[in-house]
Amino acid sequence: MKLATAFVAALLLVSGASTALAAEFTKGVVKKVDLRGKKVTIVHEELKSLDMPAMTMVFRVADEAMWEQLQEGKEIEFVAGRVNGKITVTELK
Repeated sequence: MKLATAFVAALLLVSGASTALAAEFTKGVVKKVDLRGKKVTIVHEELKSLDMPAMTMVFRVADEAMWEQLQEGKEIEFVAGRVNGKITVTELK
């Protein structure tokens, strides 16, 4: 019985940890795309993961394939993080 209880407790701990690691998407609107500079300007809601209020800011883009999804005026949901010290879009919906 103790083994089953320990197993269930471990399972709950692991499932809670995976939820904590889930990326939090933020809504935004693409304001400007700078392919030459490899930057995108986004008007976004609060970036909780980076402790930043809603604002307009410039981001780097982590994956070249994302450029196809980034058009001026388009509403997006994205994840941003610090990559090599620069705030970067790491995921797009």
